[in-house]
Amino acid sequence: MIENIREHLEEIEKRELSWAAALSSQSKGRMREEEPCSIRPAFQHDRDRIVHTKAFRRLGDKTQVFLSPKGSNYSNRLTHTLEVSQIGRTVAKALLLNESLTEAIGLGHDLGHTPFGHSGERALNALLKNGFRHEQQSLRVVDFLAKNGQGLNLTHEVRNGIVLHSKGKGPLIKKTGIPETLEGQIIRFSDIIAYLNHDIDDAVRGGFLDIKDVPHKDILGERGSQRINAMTTDLIYNSYEAISAHEKIIRFSDKMVQIIGDLREFMFKNVYELPAIRKEFAKAEQIISVLFRHFQENYDIILNSNFIPVSDDQETTIADFIASLTDSYAIHLYNTFFIPKTLSFPEI
Repeated sequence: MIENIREHLEEIEKRELSWAAALSSQSKGRMREEEPCSIRPAFQHDRDRIVHTKAFRRLGDKTQVFLSPKGSNYSNRLTHTLEVSQIGRTVAKALLLNESLTEAIGLGHDLGHTPFGHSGERALNALLKNGFRHEQQSLRVVDFLAKNGQGLNLTHEVRNGIVLHSKGKGPLIKKTGIPETLEGQIIRFSDIIAYLNHDIDDAVRGGFLDIKDVPHKDILGERGSQRINAMTTDLIYNSYEAISAHEKIIRFSDKMVQIIGDLREFMFKNVYELPAIRKEFAKAEQIISVLFRHFQENYDIILNSNFIPVSDDQETTIADFIASLTDSYAIHLYNTFFIPKTLSFPEI
């Protein structure tokens, strides 16, 4: 009979995973020492901790790209997170890398996202003296905000993958500022594969795009599943080639890098920067800005709420509070504070 399931699973990792994989038993450790779980290796334990947080549940009511879309078929921050995680696991499994680490990073990468997606992030970035980036806030969630201020005490590898998952609008391929582990690098690319393809599908569904205008259909296919499969397959085979040559890197082919760059440019020009969409983004940014200033003047509202923990810095606490809000609750607070209530009078 096996005495310790965790140690048994760690031995399986050592025996079956690639030389390039991050092994649970060789983790650089947690922020605070703790007794290891008897049944779960460290990265699997991290994944479970993330899934059980309030921040993870709130992702279901946070914007991905389209604000308050009509219907339930559009992407939100939670469906995006699950897609990123699943694409990441597919790549990790094919490359004999650590699936649990990949999944943990994928599930935790957007925990710090604001309501209203990147428009909310832009608003807070403009308001805070030290700026605001969602990947740094995601790390703050798992380190400090989760579990009523206790944090999740995750492993170094998961934390590193979370804070370095975002590439912004810069070059697709970077040699600096990338995650230490290949599993973390997988999530960087899985994030791009997921958001590009579900954003295209949502834009077509919403009438902002005609699928015939989307470039590279001859290579990728028209359906989202075809595009995801083509990109994921390219990532796996090119990364496999690199790992086989003892290069510790996750990469697309040069051709796919160009195709994805073209698609991103196409989406910015034809969707993300459309006046109709920018107009809605501006409304969302106004809600965040007005709430922020209101809480500066009425800080006791946060102090008297159930929000825990409160930072020593008032501005940071306000940012933590606003970033934690769902779209619907942010709108509810805005309406509560700034929209007059309709009075009801009895008929004469």
